[in-house]
Amino acid sequence: MKAIPENAAPILVVDDDTGLLTSIHAVLVGAGFPEPILLSDGTRALDLVKNHDIHLVLLDLMMPDIDGMEILKAVKSQCPQVECIVFTAVDDVETAIDAIRLGAYDYLVKGLNNEKLVITIHHALERYSLRQERTLLAQRQSFGDLKHPEAFQSLITRDDSMAVVFRQVEAVAPTEYSVLITGESGTGKEMLAKVIHQLSNRSAEPFLPVNMASFSGTLFEDEFFGHAKGAYTNAVSDKKGFLEEAQGGSLFLDEITELDLSLQGKLLRVIEEKELYRLGSTRLRNVDVRFIAATNRNIPGEIEAGHFRADLFYRLNTCTIHLPPLRERRADIMPLARHFLELHADRNGKKIHDFTPNLARRLEAYDYPGNVRELQNIIASAVLVETTDRLRTASVVTPLPVSDADETDAGDLLPLEDVERRHIRKVLDATQGDRAQAARILGINLSTVYRKIKRYGL
Repeated sequence: MKAIPENAAPILVVDDDTGLLTSIHAVLVGAGFPEPILLSDGTRALDLVKNHDIHLVLLDLMMPDIDGMEILKAVKSQCPQVECIVFTAVDDVETAIDAIRLGAYDYLVKGLNNEKLVITIHHALERYSLRQERTLLAQRQSFGDLKHPEAFQSLITRDDSMAVVFRQVEAVAPTEYSVLITGESGTGKEMLAKVIHQLSNRSAEPFLPVNMASFSGTLFEDEFFGHAKGAYTNAVSDKKGFLEEAQGGSLFLDEITELDLSLQGKLLRVIEEKELYRLGSTRLRNVDVRFIAATNRNIPGEIEAGHFRADLFYRLNTCTIHLPPLRERRADIMPLARHFLELHADRNGKKIHDFTPNLARRLEAYDYPGNVRELQNIIASAVLVETTDRLRTASVVTPLPVSDADETDAGDLLPLEDVERRHIRKVLDATQGDRAQAARILGINLSTVYRKIKRYGL
């Protein structure tokens, strides 16, 4: 059987069961989708995908003429933009994981209710459109292209690479997809997650950030699922978990790879089934939460090492946004530095208005392994010890790079007492406050160290 409608059809259904093809055709047309292409001969599927503007393939994995996995592999290899939903008569977790690993959007078991089929198709087509838009966004973008620039005001940036990130946020925010934000520690993943929430249809509901490294065992179940009164000795009243507290809103799962492997399956079930039981309760509760996850690790590597579930990754990884490290967006360094200078000078009641040229050069040359968070810490600590109206290199504890082009700023020339105070402070920081070790490094006795600490207020 092969049925191609006259008008362009974005959906192709491939199954050797012609009765099922007819049934799916009726469901799709009844739900308002364009009339699909129907095909019972799987060997011709790839040719149809290549020669028609196909957005989505619904594919049976068990066919007599060809293995559905081979069709899936060929489609995703030669037409990676096309979304695929696979279905089979057998509910097999291993097969589902293999299919999703090959690029399938979802895995459905035959006989499911029509409502779930329609919702899954709708989401797959939505992701196709989103991916097409993100492909366009990968081209050079500017901040002038933003539709909602006011939403990003808390994120200080001038680098063009962040304009691409912001446009990706605008594209994904209005959808219901789970989002995975990747990037090194200190790049601002939680701030970006807040913007996604603010631009979503859930903005009036809670945004709840949770650090996944903080939970293990029963604590995870109690904090995420809540408990019923009497569930255990100290459970004196009913308690909502994070999932219910974030109902209708967004739950931000920070450092998701830190969640213990034994607990990942419990989280996966909630994401898939959208329901939970509180500890000690037999009442099933619905969960309406959008999941936004973040990690500073390489998740495929964590999966390969057996530390992270592949199926959980595929559920969370509907859309990925990568935040580049600060060293790859150097145009942001001085705007951020000035922002932090103004912030911390104001907090400490100091009239420090600028940087010496030497310090500005060194700040721009530094690689910031701790990213934006490290830059803020550098500025904050320097403001505390600065005594002039400009922030100087001498006030910075972190060793910053020096080049032959560096010149000593007149403002960096310090009295000997200030040099001694700063050096003792650096040694104490390096020894984590071990005064005896600091005395050995400084070449002075311990009582002198105590006297200097008291004198300089260290």
